[in-house]
Formats: sequence, structure tokens, C-alpha cells
Amino acid sequence: MSQIKRIIFSDLDGTLLDHYTYQSIAASETLAQLKSADIPVILNTSKTYAELETIIQDLQLDTPFIIENGAAVYIPIGTFASQPDDTKVVGKYWVKSFCLPVAHWLSLLSTEGKKFSGNFQGFSAMSESELALLTGLSIEDAERAKQRQYGEPIQWLGDEETKDVFINHMIDLGANVVQGGRFLHLGGYCDKGQAMLWLAEQYLEHYIACSSAANQSHVVTPSLCTIALGDGENDTAMLEAADIAVQIKSPVHDFPSLHRQKMTTQTSLYGPEGWAEAIQSLLVEQLT
Repeated sequence: MSQIKRIIFSDLDGTLLDHYTYQSIAASETLAQLKSADIPVILNTSKTYAELETIIQDLQLDTPFIIENGAAVYIPIGTFASQPDDTKVVGKYWVKSFCLPVAHWLSLLSTEGKKFSGNFQGFSAMSESELALLTGLSIEDAERAKQRQYGEPIQWLGDEETKDVFINHMIDLGANVVQGGRFLHLGGYCDKGQAMLWLAEQYLEHYIACSSAANQSHVVTPSLCTIALGDGENDTAMLEAADIAVQIKSPVHDFPSLHRQKMTTQTSLYGPEGWAEAIQSLLVEQLT
């Protein structure tokens, strides 16, 4: 006998958070229902640890989360019975890192970015007030957004042709460059999909261990169903790797192309409205 356990992996900006207001009010009821149904919601975002600390409190989440486009997974200590292999203790979290720290990528930009001077501006070169003006964030949130640990978001100022040359040049030098909802993100070869799959495996091992301990007389083998939701190109790896992919409609760009065809949906509503619409449709039996 098999028991299906569902886990939701969600982007933030333009997905669970509105692209313009950064609000998630339209998804609040669905989030509460998911918590009651014991279905984990894992934030998988380009945002920093400093930003996520505040957001997870606002969303009333106590689950693991993935930062900076898959660069690291933060797991609250005690989520699983034992500490996962290849993680380190950082404060109240077990942390799994997937790439080199931000200093490496800033050094690369400092030397190789000179060829593209005037075509881009990185987060590290912006003041909090400049970033707040550019993104609509508060000064406090902009300060948190600048606390990068693994990569550098870039505002591209040049034309598309030069942008392609820049991206290919950085890739040749060992960097990974992905397009987010607003910015290019330069860092190591990690992505939201890789981090999602690693964390999903930890959950599956946890569910199997719990099931074995609780069912001594008969065998119940848990299986996992991952549901991923995102709106940007930097969500593509996560969407491709999930069992079910949900593309959230964006007010500023088209749906990014996916190779997969099966178990893929596109919402008719934007941001958190589309997020809630999709979850309610997919999990109607679990949330009633």
C-alpha cells in the first residue's frame, strides 16, 4: 500500500507575492488550509536569508526554505529526526550549501565586468535608497535584499545583444547567469530545481522512517508528489523537476518556455490570486 505525501515549492516575487505590492493576502486562506492539512510549503526564491527571516514570519511558515536561486537550503533544526548529511549548523538551522560564496562572484565581476562598463549595475554597488527606488521595497527591505551570501543580482542597462554577450562571457568563466522577474542573477551552478530535489529526498526519507515506526504490523510505503509554482525564467529548473508544474501568470512578461508537457498548468490570474487558484484546484480533496 502506498501513501502519497505532497510538498509545495513556491517562488515568491510575482508568484506568492504580488509583483507590484509584494503582498500575499489573496493566498492567506489557502496557506492556512495547507498548514492544517500538514502539507509543507517550501519557499524557493532568489531572495536572501535576511529577507526570508521576515517573510516566513509574515506568512506564518515554520518549514525549510531555499535562498538565492537554489544556493542554499535552510532547515529548522528538528524538522527531521536527525541532521541531514553534508549540512552544517547555522543558528537555529541545518544548512546545505550548493555553490561558492558571493565574494568569488563579486571578484569575477570586478575584473571581467570592466568589458561591459556602463551596461549593468549590481546590488552591491547600489545604496539602500537606490535599490528601494528601483524595486519599490522599503529601505529596511532593500537593506535585507543587499545581504547576499552566494550571488549578485544585476540590473541590466544595456541592449539585448550586449546582454547575451555578457551572459555567455560569464558562463565561459564558470558562472551561472539566470533571468529573474526583475534582475539577472550571477552565481554558481546551482538552481532551484537541484535544491528542491535534494530537500524532497530528505522529506521522503523522513516520511519513510516515520511510517516504518508507526506501522509495525503492515507495510505502508510513502511516496512523494512535488508541486512547484513560479513565474520567471529562474523558476524553470524547479518547474521542470517537479511532479506537477504551475506557471503563474505575470503582468510584465510571458510564460517562460518549458520542455515538459504533462502535468503542467498556467494560471489565468496573476500572482497570489493565481497561486491560490492553482492550489485549490490541485488539492481540492485535501483542503476541504
